[in-house]
Amino acid sequence: MMRLSELPRRTPAVVQSVDDVGPDDPVARRLRELGFVPGEAVQVIAFGPFGMDPLVAQVGFTRFALRRSEAARISIEVVSASVTSIASVIRADDQSGAEAAQRTA
Repeated sequence: MMRLSELPRRTPAVVQSVDDVGPDDPVARRLRELGFVPGEAVQVIAFGPFGMDPLVAQVGFTRFALRRSEAARISIEVVSASVTSIASVIRADDQSGAEAAQRTA
């Protein structure tokens, strides 16, 4: 499993969990309130100019500036969809639509 702080720019990923340092951890609670919850899409948009801190993360459609120490508490899994697999699904949908149009003609 990878941490959000290690994710390369513009690489799609999915949040797995947010680590709590102690009971009733305010930072972890706030990260979850902002939308860093399991199953949510996330990616790093940009890094700060000095030491790559802070970083800009997009969760859903919202962007947040996070310290690297905060981003390191978010476990993620990189999404592994390829363009060729997406293209084959689109072609299959187009073919089924064309077949349906021929049957109605």
